[in-house]
Amino acid sequence: MTEHIVPGRHDLLLVVDIQYDFCPGGGLAVPRGDEVVPVVNRVAAGFAHVALTQDWHPPGHLSFASSHPGAQPYETIDVDYGAQILWPDHCVQGTPGAALREDLAIPHAELVLRKGYHPGIDSYSAFYENDRRTATGLGGYLRERGFRRIFLAGLAFDFCVRYSAEDARREGFHVVVIDDCCRSIDVGGSDADTRRQFQAIGVECIPSAALG
Repeated sequence: MTEHIVPGRHDLLLVVDIQYDFCPGGGLAVPRGDEVVPVVNRVAAGFAHVALTQDWHPPGHLSFASSHPGAQPYETIDVDYGAQILWPDHCVQGTPGAALREDLAIPHAELVLRKGYHPGIDSYSAFYENDRRTATGLGGYLRERGFRRIFLAGLAFDFCVRYSAEDARREGFHVVVIDDCCRSIDVGGSDADTRRQFQAIGVECIPSAALG
């Protein structure tokens, strides 16, 4: 049984990509993605420190299937930094689908970090672009502010939450994923693979009920 956790001054909640395009009706809809919003709002109210991420692609981004003639969404191609899943167009800068959901009620969030704006590199993690070399600066920000434990919520569990959690762990933070504050795309068993990886590297998954 998970012990009851009371967030403290060295804890930060990182809310990942709760945007219209990742919710039902959006360009890259995560099944039941909209269901996380009220749970995330309730959880965030218990944290003094919250940061948000926002996927923010330029038109014609490398990761879009539409940028590769003849390609279909969810195909995988090889690019300079390795394998790349091709996605439907989503979260294009300045479009309604790229906006954070209006019902995401976290007025005390201290940072909104935009990612994925380099035209030729996709970005799942809030810490590094997918080339694994281009840093967003989030790690330094968190260390300078003295945070030690990072809680994660948002979309999608098996991509942007996963990569952010793995990188936070690699950067030396204690990492906790709030399971019912996330939803998965589940491409080729990616949900189960994410859970196995979290267990292997020491990322804890908890229900929101464990927080108070």
